[in-house]
Amino acid sequence: MTPSLSAGPASGPLLLADISGYTGFLQAVAHAHRDDAFAGGNVPDAYALVSSLLDGIIERVAPPFTLAKLEGDAVFAFARGEDPVPRGTGLLACLASCYGAFRERLTGARDVWSCRCDACARVDSLDLKFVVHAGGYVVQSIGGGRELVGPEVVMAHRLLKNGAANLVGHPAYALITEAAAAALDVPAAGGLELTETYEHYPPIRARVYALR
Repeated sequence: MTPSLSAGPASGPLLLADISGYTGFLQAVAHAHRDDAFAGGNVPDAYALVSSLLDGIIERVAPPFTLAKLEGDAVFAFARGEDPVPRGTGLLACLASCYGAFRERLTGARDVWSCRCDACARVDSLDLKFVVHAGGYVVQSIGGGRELVGPEVVMAHRLLKNGAANLVGHPAYALITEAAAAALDVPAAGGLELTETYEHYPPIRARVYALR
């Protein structure tokens, strides 16, 4: 690890970019192609598409954030308080740019999609959401890799299950907690207020910014 990423306590923003509809899409593809692509040892195009989408997200957010790890359908990244990450409207622009690149990759893949079965057609159901939180965490070396642990890390992940999609009317949004907004000077304008409650935590306030 470089000195800036050394193990120990730290504080700063925590970012999760999560592909909505990912699990249902891949389950449908696996079922539809169980007797053809998988049987022959080949992998359906859907898997390459998902890898491409995740690569595109990483390219847009790391840097300026530091990649912590991939978590199936989500990219988890972080920064320390002194790191030069986008602030204010710059953060919103960064997330909007990442979302735009995601949609471009999705559209490009659909235009050259080799399979037209009902399962693969569900690619249109994929979308992208962001959760940005901030607080203290501990960087630990586990199994030769870097892991972030602590209550605020748990909270960031719990916030992936929220009512934001109902609030904005679709699954493409950026949820920025009050703590993250304060740390990164994110303006309230354009955001819808949301309060979520999770077991073992006090209610957490956030704002939701529609991305579509």
